[in-house]
Amino acid sequence: MAKSSAKKDESPSQLIDARIQELGDWRGETLAKVRRLIKEADPEVVEEWKWVKPTNPGTPVWSHNGGICTGETYKSAVKLTFFKGASLEDPSHLFNQPGTVRRAIDIHEGEKIDEEAFKILIRAAVKLNATKPR
Repeated sequence: MAKSSAKKDESPSQLIDARIQELGDWRGETLAKVRRLIKEADPEVVEEWKWVKPTNPGTPVWSHNGGICTGETYKSAVKLTFFKGASLEDPSHLFNQPGTVRRAIDIHEGEKIDEEAFKILIRAAVKLNATKPR
């Protein structure tokens, strides 16, 4: 995101909208799709925009009683990093980036995500936040 496009008076949702627009390619479409799926899985999800610094315009974050996941975009992937991913069951094997606390799903151009399995993962992360201390 261009440094000038992030305005302090914009809400996190507006900043995420702007990021999707700015990408204007498969990454924007993918970020928009996972955002929609997150909201479908958890209508009470809170959108946040975190970690703004001179070298980074910020990162979309979805939360509910604590962080669920981030939505970072890179040249070759959209990365969804789950804060407590290692504590989540993943019977559909969506996670493709291992970790001891966090785990991530990297989505590359042309890849499809199992929408129902993804929603189940989101709901499990929300449930985990409600049962474990942040």
